[in-house]
Amino acid sequence: MEQEISLYIPTGVKAQNELFNGFGKREFLQSMVGSLLGGSIAVLTWMISKNVALTVVTILTSIFGSVMMCTKDQNNQSVVDQIGNMIRFHRSQQIYPYRMIDEWKMVDKV
Repeated sequence: MEQEISLYIPTGVKAQNELFNGFGKREFLQSMVGSLLGGSIAVLTWMISKNVALTVVTILTSIFGSVMMCTKDQNNQSVVDQIGNMIRFHRSQQIYPYRMIDEWKMVDKV
């Protein structure tokens, strides 16, 4: 008699620890880089306008935006990952030239 082998595949198991759902150590580092870039834009905004409210809004928007762009969704993709995939696709080969040859070499039957 044949025995049926059942395989249990758990769902929702993460490979790394996460701070919250979809946001782990790697995403934290990515969002820190984004926040630092946003902070430098906020410093430039302060130097140009001397407006405290605009500077605070710029800093908070950069922090919130970088966290949201780095958080992975249910498909394990973040906005940053998808942009990287689009850039990689755009740089990849898109035209595949070929030359058609007669593989079977059809011969006229007489």
